[in-house]
Amino acid sequence: MSTYRDFAHRGSARATVLRTVGTRERRSHLSAPRVPTVGIDIGGTKVMAGVVDADGIILEKIRTETPDKSKSPKVVEDTIVELVLDLSDRHDVHAVGIGAAGWVDADRSTVLFAPHLAWRNEPLRDAVSARLAVPVLVDNDANTAAWAEWRFGAGRGEDHLVMITLGTGIGGAILEDGQVKRGKYGVAGEFGHMQVVPGGHRCPCGNRGCWEQYSSGNALVREARELAAADSPVAYGLIERVGGNIPEITGPLITELARDGDAMCVELLQDIGQWLGVGIANLAAALDPSCFVIGGGVSAADDLLIGPARDAFKRHLTGRGYRPEARIAKAQLGPEAGMVGAADLARLVARRFRRANRRRLERYERYERYAQAIRSTTQGPQ
Repeated sequence: MSTYRDFAHRGSARATVLRTVGTRERRSHLSAPRVPTVGIDIGGTKVMAGVVDADGIILEKIRTETPDKSKSPKVVEDTIVELVLDLSDRHDVHAVGIGAAGWVDADRSTVLFAPHLAWRNEPLRDAVSARLAVPVLVDNDANTAAWAEWRFGAGRGEDHLVMITLGTGIGGAILEDGQVKRGKYGVAGEFGHMQVVPGGHRCPCGNRGCWEQYSSGNALVREARELAAADSPVAYGLIERVGGNIPEITGPLITELARDGDAMCVELLQDIGQWLGVGIANLAAALDPSCFVIGGGVSAADDLLIGPARDAFKRHLTGRGYRPEARIAKAQLGPEAGMVGAADLARLVARRFRRANRRRLERYERYERYAQAIRSTTQGPQ
């Protein structure tokens, strides 16, 4: 009997399967096996894993801290494998989808670059699939979040959708006719690095004036800390809240104070929202979607952010008054969107083992080998 691990070594066959996945996404998600799959969402601070059914319902999720980026890529790989094996003890897992915070190639096999991890041209799919006897799919985390919102969240029923994720920076994804548009090289959707202010703030990408320097969690915190450091009278409420310890000013704290009516924090979110609306208007001119879905941690500010964004969008939209306006909606699935989307995309390449007891046997054998190795190490030579 052959297993998926045998199949994984048949390079040409595997490549053919995964090359066709993108062209089949729109229809095949309806006919994909209705089996549980695991989604993994890897960020700079946490790795979240969950078992997700065919209706997007999370059956169980677990999370752990992301290993320090100075460590080898294998450390993160080990973390992924441990989480999947843990979940497979209690669930019948048929495939694994990984949403990575970085650039993923068009074949969805290699992480070309990850800003928060030591991944440079890392063959993540093959490395993980060689250790797990199930199919593995890798994609950018914004793509997986957008897929989840299109399938189960704020983007349901939309044929042309753009997702914008506001976190430390700005990520994004494009869906057209039920397909994720990844571009020729797999790195489409890096909206945060559109230049909106020539010669503006320096961005970690090396350029100046990138959109994410004006509409992101980093931009929000930077502006608040600068006002606090200057001992501005408008920042006294924020300064008092952190006891004068400026590094303790965070995005969630600014949002909390804004909800409580702090005028400066409200104004800061309005500024971020206005820049968000300007960028959305630019994207509308280029892509003309029917819907923008706003996700990421900063979107927790709700209408304190999205209200100003809608107003700025209307003011800056090319041809305003003479064209339909795209809907702007807050994401519905929260921080689990990337995990849910990765799991659902993995269903497109899910393959059943021939017998359930074969899966259980293989897991048992893996654990036995691991336990024997540990015993041999701890006992030492007799």
